[in-house]
Amino acid sequence: QSYCHRLQHDMYFLTSTSRLNEQVVDKIILQLNRVYPQILTNEEAEKFRNPRASLHTRLSDLLKHLQKKGDRHCQEFYRALQINAEQLFNDLPSRKILKTPDPTEIDTDKEQYMLNDRGPVFFLACFSVAAGLALFWYCCNSETQVIGRARRILGFSPIIIGRHVRNICMLYLEDISRN
Repeated sequence: QSYCHRLQHDMYFLTSTSRLNEQVVDKIILQLNRVYPQILTNEEAEKFRNPRASLHTRLSDLLKHLQKKGDRHCQEFYRALQINAEQLFNDLPSRKILKTPDPTEIDTDKEQYMLNDRGPVFFLACFSVAAGLALFWYCCNSETQVIGRARRILGFSPIIIGRHVRNICMLYLEDISRN
């Protein structure tokens, strides 16, 4: 979509009351007059900055003038609007149309939310069930020696649990192995 068509689409939004104030419009006109490439000549800038005319009329005339000049002039207007009134620039109807996603495109933020919408409690519940099933399978398997392997694991546990707790667990395992 060309900038001229976008400007035509946004014209009503921009010229409606209290969207742009006098100072912002003057800054935009001065930027279009002074920044390279010069979009407005000195005479045109003075005409659009005339304080005798209403702001609505000056802004409407400016937008129509830019549309007649071509796509490059309209693009520079959008650049000046973005610099001087960024919030208004982001709220333009043509920007909202450009921001709407392609219906065939996958929205990764939404997809990520859909995968993680159950929260940490669900994760802990699933992890507990999986750990319980693994422990049950490990203990019920007749080919493994649970006590010997548990002793080896607990031998490396001073990092994870305290030395006193490890000694108590080792004594408990020795008592179980004697019975």
